[in-house]
Amino acid sequence: MPTRDAITEALRSVALPDGGNLVSRDVLRALTVEGDAVRFVLEAPDPEMARRMEPVREAAEAVVRALPGVGSVSVVLTAHGPAPKPPSLKIGQHPQSQAGPQKIAGVDRILAVGSGKGGVGKSTISSNLAVALARAGRRVGLLDADIYGPSQPRMMGVAKRPASPDGKTIIPLEAHGVTFMSIGLMLKEGEAVVWRGPMLMGALQQMLGQVAWGELDVLIVDLPPGTGDVQLTLCQKSHVTGALIVSTPQDVALLDARRAIDMFGKLKTPILGLIENMSTYVCPNCGHEAHIFGHGGVSAEAARLNVPFLGEIPLSLDVRLAGDTGTPVAAGDGLVAEAYRRLAERLIGGGMA
Repeated sequence: MPTRDAITEALRSVALPDGGNLVSRDVLRALTVEGDAVRFVLEAPDPEMARRMEPVREAAEAVVRALPGVGSVSVVLTAHGPAPKPPSLKIGQHPQSQAGPQKIAGVDRILAVGSGKGGVGKSTISSNLAVALARAGRRVGLLDADIYGPSQPRMMGVAKRPASPDGKTIIPLEAHGVTFMSIGLMLKEGEAVVWRGPMLMGALQQMLGQVAWGELDVLIVDLPPGTGDVQLTLCQKSHVTGALIVSTPQDVALLDARRAIDMFGKLKTPILGLIENMSTYVCPNCGHEAHIFGHGGVSAEAARLNVPFLGEIPLSLDVRLAGDTGTPVAAGDGLVAEAYRRLAERLIGGGMA
């Protein structure tokens, strides 16, 4: 019969990847000898070392099996302690200092989609325009910068949390041909973001600089309503190609749109054009056309400001249904999809996207 001493001595000849042997490094555990059957455990200091020690386990089994009187050998490889936790990615921190606006690696143009007030369909325009540009052959990214009210994950049909291999780099997701990132992907459903201005600014800076956007022709940034910290941070920390202003036709919406235009002017960000959303409603039953919010107000404002009027997007039940189900209406066909296709063509033809 093999003896414990003979087995232990044989195992001294088996070296570990990082130096020493199975006995000198105190890796050998639970050695038992029952007749000609030998069993023992090799305990690695951590799971990573255990993965590297499979050849060591095989070598230990071979040297013991070669001993006189040994009939069978069972060697189990285990690890001491829990597996290491994956890198922790935290979004929302105080902004990092930088010397002037920085270009985002691989991104050719940045289009900011803004409005002076909420409820005019800015996020709907952003997601559908991104999809329309992607269908036109452009490499498109979409950044949901509406940090207090991120709606793009629902509109784009994305719920998976982005990965981070090192706790710093953020791997964006992809939907409908668009590379996509939103603070909403980092939160539990219904969880509120309760941050002061510096945290907002830091979060936007992270999503601009830490996301691995890859090579993009255009990055569309869906801004929150108003003229606050996020808008200031975007225009001051990155090279924004220009802004698209979204408004409904009525005078109240245009009052706030003018404030957004004035803000971008003060930040030296060009206004690339105005878009009139919810411009016309066509009854699906009788075909009657109604102008629920008025009509033509945005085109008149564009003419007054001497900036391009980029087009009208009709009001349609299909837009709401598509947004709620996570497939933007621009991904399909029909009257509204055609309006977004024409909008995308104008931007591409004008060298803006």
